[in-house]
Amino acid sequence: MASTDTTDDILKARQAYNETLTAAQDKRRATWFPLLLLALLAALPALQFAGNYNYLLHLVLYTLCYVVMASGWNILGGYAGYISLGHNVFFAVGGYFAGMMFARLGISTIILAPLAGLVAGLLGYMIGLITLRVRGPSFIISSLALVMIVRIGFENWHFVGGAAGVSLPANGLPVQWAKLPYYYAFLVMAAVALWASYRIRHSKFGLGLRAISKDEVKAESAGIDTRFYKVLAFAISAFFVGMAGAVWGEYLTYIRPNIFLVILISVNMVLMCILGGKGTVAGPALGAVLIVAFNEFFVATLGASAINILATGLIMALALMFFPLGIVGTLARHRKLPRFLNWD
Repeated sequence: MASTDTTDDILKARQAYNETLTAAQDKRRATWFPLLLLALLAALPALQFAGNYNYLLHLVLYTLCYVVMASGWNILGGYAGYISLGHNVFFAVGGYFAGMMFARLGISTIILAPLAGLVAGLLGYMIGLITLRVRGPSFIISSLALVMIVRIGFENWHFVGGAAGVSLPANGLPVQWAKLPYYYAFLVMAAVALWASYRIRHSKFGLGLRAISKDEVKAESAGIDTRFYKVLAFAISAFFVGMAGAVWGEYLTYIRPNIFLVILISVNMVLMCILGGKGTVAGPALGAVLIVAFNEFFVATLGASAINILATGLIMALALMFFPLGIVGTLARHRKLPRFLNWD
């Protein structure tokens, strides 16, 4: 009897300690900052009343597109630890599905984006059932092979225009406001992707994914259905990337294999998560902002050449030397993370 009472006391003490830690974490977490940032970004297009800020809107829109994709990739690559270099396949699937529906039926891809995401997610689930049987380098190679196979398929599929692709009609808005529907679409998708990433991280599902990332064998022996968790993470990840692809196609006004199915898109997703902090909520968003900023700065100063790519690579290498867990991850490990970046 005494032993039972002692066990209950230990459990209660442990629960109280965990609640104290959670409360302390809540105080450190800057819940206000993402909301303030969302409000500022929502108000940004008002600058168009003062002049032509189309280039600025394009840069923010482009960054938001990558925030959606990097946050989606992070669910599989960050939480579960499975590095995929083939996620631009789902970018293409979302773009082609919504783009062809838009071209044939005239339904805007902004409306079709969730459906395109579901199609990409379903494809991701089916692909995951096959590719996630392997891990490590074998999984990475299989993801690269997937990109090559799908690109060959699209380039020889005459219904979707083959290698030439399909042109999509531009919206009828004046040039000053033509970007706004896509800007707000990506802003909403980015907010949803970050919210979903946060919810997954703090769920039983997210805890299982992180356990898989640490040691899959131990996670399975602890009773976690590792295969189902991995495949579901793959599908959710593909869903967000597919949604981004849907709207991106209409924004460009054409869909073509060499727009979606280039390895650089997948590499950018990976680099954004690694630079910002793989497995964190804010990391992919921070990485997207930094890499887009680096690229634009070096293109403007060095031109669109190999020197630009080299300069961006050097910045990445130096950043990872000082921040081996990414900026958010390393600062959090040393308890130096600014409050406004603590979204976890």
